[in-house]
Amino acid sequence: MHLQLPSFAATLTYDTLRFGEFEDFPETSEPVWILGKQYNALTEKDDILSDVTSRLWFTYRKNFPPIGGTGPTSDTGWGCMLRFCGCTDLITGFLFSDWRWAKGHKQREEYISILNAFIDKKDSYYSIHQIAQMGVGEGKPIGQWYGPNTVAQVLKKLAMFDTWSRLVVHVAMDNTVVIEEIKRLCMPWLDVAGACGGSEGMGELNGCLEGACALAEEETALWKPLVLLIPLRLGLTDINEAYIETLKQCFMLPQSLGVIGGKPNSAHYFIGYVGEELIYLDPHTTQPAVEPCEDGQVPDETYHCQHPPCRMHICELDPSIAAGFFCRTEDEFDDWCMRIRRLSCNKWGLPMFELVDSQPSHMVSVDALNLTPDFSDSDRLERFFDSEDEEFEILSL
Repeated sequence: MHLQLPSFAATLTYDTLRFGEFEDFPETSEPVWILGKQYNALTEKDDILSDVTSRLWFTYRKNFPPIGGTGPTSDTGWGCMLRFCGCTDLITGFLFSDWRWAKGHKQREEYISILNAFIDKKDSYYSIHQIAQMGVGEGKPIGQWYGPNTVAQVLKKLAMFDTWSRLVVHVAMDNTVVIEEIKRLCMPWLDVAGACGGSEGMGELNGCLEGACALAEEETALWKPLVLLIPLRLGLTDINEAYIETLKQCFMLPQSLGVIGGKPNSAHYFIGYVGEELIYLDPHTTQPAVEPCEDGQVPDETYHCQHPPCRMHICELDPSIAAGFFCRTEDEFDDWCMRIRRLSCNKWGLPMFELVDSQPSHMVSVDALNLTPDFSDSDRLERFFDSEDEEFEILSL
């Protein structure tokens, strides 16, 4: 298989950076927000660095087993956006929010399980191998760059095979989040209860279901943890300034997983902001692939960014993004809905998406799209969200 890989000229390296160089972070009284947590840059610099370092950092890798048996052994130059399937930050969902990574310490079992899901080998749930191969099924050849929407769609499909985390990954399309749709996905027993007798379904779910209506024990949980991904287009070639304040507010939500965005060779994972600058983790450095130790532990130092976080002016953000949110429980999702509705009422910014109780009659599901028989769903969606040549309707204030 012949692969045409993009130029590696844009690949960055951090070899000259040192762990203790924190002077680059601004001396400012403006609040620093990182995934729902507020910091003071003047008095909490160590806490900021500790938070950033504790986030999983996914970068290019080299010397891993060939993808597909005969494919590439490195994703340098093309895998930056694919790596962001890991940037849903599963560590947020399965470790305590105040958990902090410490170099050289033996880590807890949940953390090791998360890392193993991303190890670069074909049988890891979210490895570069699985992501690239899933992309082939969506019409994306191995070695081709993905846009934010395609990454969201691939993650959604990979999560269906993830029996360990029990995550529900929902990709909200048409700039619309439908509450009814999400609750049906995260609480599948609701549909079962209705099919098995309506009002008495809930009691039956506690032990009396049989036959086709029976669910496995783990499927009767009241809520399956939700990763909500919302692909968005916030402008034509540049971000529309009307969305900037709303985008900032998203990083302040406790459910925030950040934003993935960028264009070929310059994709980033944005985790917060300070002033008019976005804070992000950059995947554009190539590190050797990691193998688990015999005792099951994973050498994890290269999965943590041990230098000051990168920053860029928010106006430099490519308008094609995907915003992510994590709701562990139904209460957290209800809280997220309440906060989003409050944001939509503010007059200082334009809402980035719409939140509705049920699917509007004008909405067409992704599966119903039939733009052309020659393109897969991901190709059609990619053309809509990630092409700079298409015309988009930008709402006015």
